[in-house]
Amino acid sequence: MCASASAKPKTGILMLNMGGPATVDEVNLFLTRLFRDKDLIPLGPLQKYLGPLIAKRRTPEIQKKYAEIGGGSPIKEWTETQGKAMVQMLDKISPISAPHKFYIGFRYVDPLVEDSIVEMENDGIEHAIAFTQYPQYSCSTTGSNLNAVYRHYLSMCRKPDDDPFSVSQKLKWSVIDRWPTHPKLVRGFADSIRECLMQFPENKRDEVVILFSAHSLPISVAFRGDTYPAEVAATVWDTMKELDFSNHYRLVWQSKVGPQTWLGPQTDEAIEGLAKLGKKNIMLVPIAFVNDHIETLHELDIEYIDELGEKLQVDIKRAQTLNDRPIFLEALADIVKEHVDNGYKHSKQFTVRCPNCVNPTCAAMRKFFIPTY
Repeated sequence: MCASASAKPKTGILMLNMGGPATVDEVNLFLTRLFRDKDLIPLGPLQKYLGPLIAKRRTPEIQKKYAEIGGGSPIKEWTETQGKAMVQMLDKISPISAPHKFYIGFRYVDPLVEDSIVEMENDGIEHAIAFTQYPQYSCSTTGSNLNAVYRHYLSMCRKPDDDPFSVSQKLKWSVIDRWPTHPKLVRGFADSIRECLMQFPENKRDEVVILFSAHSLPISVAFRGDTYPAEVAATVWDTMKELDFSNHYRLVWQSKVGPQTWLGPQTDEAIEGLAKLGKKNIMLVPIAFVNDHIETLHELDIEYIDELGEKLQVDIKRAQTLNDRPIFLEALADIVKEHVDNGYKHSKQFTVRCPNCVNPTCAAMRKFFIPTY
């Protein structure tokens, strides 16, 4: 990806995300990989067959949406921007772990997690940090990415009794698995909300209802004990505390897929409900995303703000995603520095699986990142 200096990098930071198709032509491959991922969308024993069928059926609709936002996802571009700024700051504030280099590890599009690991090994990185770009941990997102790291090394085992941890000794791994209440993350969201409030008429600002919109999760996953709903709520609470609880607010959920019951209320349903209550000034805040992609640029901006807002005659605006906001770029560097200064330790939460976990890979993955697990 990008080295912060010409010298051989000492610390490699693998920025983990699901990714998004850069072009309309990549949509089918992206969806096929997504719907075959049991960690993200469990479809049962026939998933490897059902996944591609669902992807094929949904491809034309999703291609149309990507065409409407410019022909592809900007996730890679934003991640590169964030990574470059992060390593530049790290070389100044964390000389003990410098030089730093960032790598992008996507689940469903290039550069894939597995390919970036190979690049890190070829670069001779001394310490590899798996850094989730999802502030709030979910088995479906961060867990899926970390499982991909583990499975990469598992695929390299040649004997039944081979240990993936031993196979991975070219790199010394640690993990930043969540950061939902980091002060600079919270300030970034709060600053974006303040700026968005200024776009409403002065006499309407106190009436604005803030809807913190996060990607939803199947209820079945939440019932297993996934920490994602609680961690998203923690981000919301700290953000509103930073704002002195200036406005009414709710946590809502978007991007439901399939017939299962998901966390609610859905964002569009909440907008409709508020409109019936006479609330005509609404702000949407993408609280679980750190860069723009189809769920902000199309689902929020087009489907909810333009189309639903016009239909209901409601003034809906969106707080800008963090993207290259300076305070957020500082947050990324600070999080890595804190990780280094703390002895490359993971969060306390990472040592415990969901109480009703059904995925044995989660245990093996934790043992990989925590050999004493």
